[in-house]
Amino acid sequence: MSLSLRTISREQHLGYLQSLPSASHCQVPAWADVKNEWRSENLGWFDQSGELVGAALVLYRQLPKVKRYLAYLPEGPVINWYAPNLEEWLQPMLAHLKQQGAFTVKMGPPVVIRRWNSTAIKAGIQDPEVKRLRDVEASVIEPRAFEVSDKLRRMGWQQAEDGGAGFGDVQPRYVFQVPLANRSLDDVLKGFNQLWRRNIKKAEKAGVEVVQGGYDDLPTWQKLYEVTAERDKFRPRPLSYFQRQWTALNSEDPNRMRLYIATHEGEPLAAATMLTVGQHVWYSYGASANHKREVRPSNAMQWRMLRDSYALGASVYDLRGISDTLDENDHLFGLIQFKVGTGGEAVEYVGEWDFPLNKLLHKALDIYMSRR
Repeated sequence: MSLSLRTISREQHLGYLQSLPSASHCQVPAWADVKNEWRSENLGWFDQSGELVGAALVLYRQLPKVKRYLAYLPEGPVINWYAPNLEEWLQPMLAHLKQQGAFTVKMGPPVVIRRWNSTAIKAGIQDPEVKRLRDVEASVIEPRAFEVSDKLRRMGWQQAEDGGAGFGDVQPRYVFQVPLANRSLDDVLKGFNQLWRRNIKKAEKAGVEVVQGGYDDLPTWQKLYEVTAERDKFRPRPLSYFQRQWTALNSEDPNRMRLYIATHEGEPLAAATMLTVGQHVWYSYGASANHKREVRPSNAMQWRMLRDSYALGASVYDLRGISDTLDENDHLFGLIQFKVGTGGEAVEYVGEWDFPLNKLLHKALDIYMSRR
C-alpha cells in the first residue's frame, strides 16, 4: 500500500479518531490546547484511494535561542502498527518532521507487549525472590509487539534505559487496567479483592457520597490535590492547568473530562478527574485529604467512576501508571498494591522511542534530561 502524509485539519483528525473504538487522550486534537506551551500540528496518512488511514498529534518544543524542535507524539501516532510495511508509515513522518525543524522525534507506540492478571501479580508479591513484574511469567504475551520493537530498532529508532520501572518514559510504560467488555458489573465487583469490597461497604455505611462536579468545583479539587502533593512530596500543577484542560477537552466533546468528588457529612475528602475517548476511560488525576481516611472515600469514588464508565459503554477502565516493582520495601510499591485490589491487570506497552535527526542536539538533550 502506497501512503502519503500531509497536514490535516483538526476536524479531519477528530473525525478519524471518532471512527475508531478508541485512541489515547494524548492524541485528540484538543490535547494541543491543554499543552499550550508547545506548538502543535495534526498529521494524516492517506492511502492510494485518498482515504485517511492514520493520524497523529505532534507537539513541538523549541530549543532556547534556535529554531530547532523536539517533536513529540505522546502515545501515538494512531496508525496500523502491525502493518508489514511499517517503515513506509514512519519514513514520510520523519522526513516531514525534519522539514519542520525537528532535531529529534519522540513517540510512544500504543502497542501492548505483556499483561499480568491479578492472580499472577499477587503470587509475585508473595514470592520473596520476585522484585519486579518481569520476574513473573506474564499471563499474556503479544508476539507482534516484539516484532514492532525489532522493526523500530532496525529503522534506527532508539530506546533509553529506564531501570525497568518504566519511569524513564514521559508517559507511563506500565499501567493498570480493569477490563469491562463482556463482563457484568456484578462480575467486576466480584473481581475486587475482599478488602476493596469491604471498604466500599464501609464507605456506604458511613454515608460517603460521590458526586459529579463541574468547572466551578475545580478549586475544591485543587485544595485536595495540593494536600496530596504535600503528603506524597511531588510538585502540583496549578489550578489553571486543570481549568484549561476542562475547557479544552470538553469543548471538543462535552463528555471528555469529568470531575468526581467524594464527601462525608458535607466535607470533600477525595476527588479525581476522569477522561474518556471512545470506549477507553482513564482515571487521570486523584487526590485525598489526610483525615477521615477510615471512611474510605477513595474506594467509594473509584467504584462510582467505574460504574459510570460501564454505563458509558467503556471496554476498559484505566487506572493509569504503575511502577513494575513488586518489592514491598520500594516506595513505589503502594501504586500497584492499591490497584491490584480491583482485580484488573498490569499492562506493559513497548515504551517510548527516539529518532535522532541531529545527533549532536539529540545528545545535548539527553544530557540535559539526565541532569533534571
